[in-house]
Amino acid sequence: MSAPKKVVLAYSGGLDTSIILKWLQIEYNCEVVTFTADLGQGEELEPARKKAELLGIKPENIHIEDVREEFVRDFVFPMFRANAVYEGLYLLGTSIARPLISKRLVEIAAENDADAVAHGATGKGNDQVRFELSAYALNPDIKVIAPWREWDLSSRTKLLQFAEEHQIPIAKDKRGEAPFSVDANLLHTSSEGKVLEDPAVEAPDYVYQRTVSPEKAPDVAEHIEITYANGDPVALNGKPLSPAEMLTELNALGGKHGVGRLDLVEGRYVGMKSRGIYETPGGTIMLEAHRGIESITLDRGAAHLKDELMPKYAELIYNGYWFSPEREMLQALIDASQKHVNGTVRLKLYKGMVQTVGRWSDDTLYSEAHVTFEDDAGAYDQADAAGFIKINALRLKLLAARDKRRK
Repeated sequence: MSAPKKVVLAYSGGLDTSIILKWLQIEYNCEVVTFTADLGQGEELEPARKKAELLGIKPENIHIEDVREEFVRDFVFPMFRANAVYEGLYLLGTSIARPLISKRLVEIAAENDADAVAHGATGKGNDQVRFELSAYALNPDIKVIAPWREWDLSSRTKLLQFAEEHQIPIAKDKRGEAPFSVDANLLHTSSEGKVLEDPAVEAPDYVYQRTVSPEKAPDVAEHIEITYANGDPVALNGKPLSPAEMLTELNALGGKHGVGRLDLVEGRYVGMKSRGIYETPGGTIMLEAHRGIESITLDRGAAHLKDELMPKYAELIYNGYWFSPEREMLQALIDASQKHVNGTVRLKLYKGMVQTVGRWSDDTLYSEAHVTFEDDAGAYDQADAAGFIKINALRLKLLAARDKRRK
């Protein structure tokens, strides 16, 4: 790869990406543009601007953007229409944020005549794959620089030495070994490494940042109602909310009741297993609520097909293929299924649990007349079931007869 002339860096303002910023200037003697996304991680982002300026970045080359609404509307909500869960448990909080960051990196590169983008993902993880597959899908000619795969700063000690040599401010808590690594956005928090690396040892409670422990949650259950339109939540307890507002409110409710904690050992795309602690309070509520409203509005055949396709869809997102044709094909199918997923779900939150306790819709497929144990007034002729059973039993009877003959 030829040396880039201008690079757009995904910049958090933290120690690692600040070191990367300086390293790019030294290694490639290139101009650096920074992009910092407000994804709802809960941190003040203006310090990132000051840090970038301190490291010699021109004010016009510093981009800090609030992308919370776009994140939830165009990435989180489409994913939740699919009820996507990776390996049966993980709600893909980190995975779904990476394509949006990559999208803006590529767009900012085009706006600033930059010929490369850079990220701070390590060579051991999934994020490098997600960032780069997304970038190449959006611009096949873009150069991608991954310093962790190139430099010789292979230890925390070397990183700190580099920072000191180049007058990069080091937060006091960064001088020692960090207890664990955290990634956060409006959908979730993800913690891994250090004190969490032994999967046999229970995670200390201080790792959790977004939820109270279920043991310390309120002793009284709280009921909420979420209204859906075309498969997306649009109102909470009757109050219309934007996508980001909805997830923010649900995070607060779920966090208060200890909802959404997950201790997971997952299979990374690059081949190894890793242990992570995830908190997805609002997302956990949304998954339960969406399944609740689908249970009365989605046809059985459509629902079962969705469930068959969901693991593939979730795997595509986890592995970084958001911008792939196969994910877009599946999304079109999923979105078509949501036309009548309208109505309201009542949920109960209590000590780490979220449970659907009521659901209703003008588009319901539920017919009390057909399922009642009382007189159904001719809505369903139970005698019809005899023929249905006989036809479906025919192949089983033939198999059993053959086996009986051969004994």
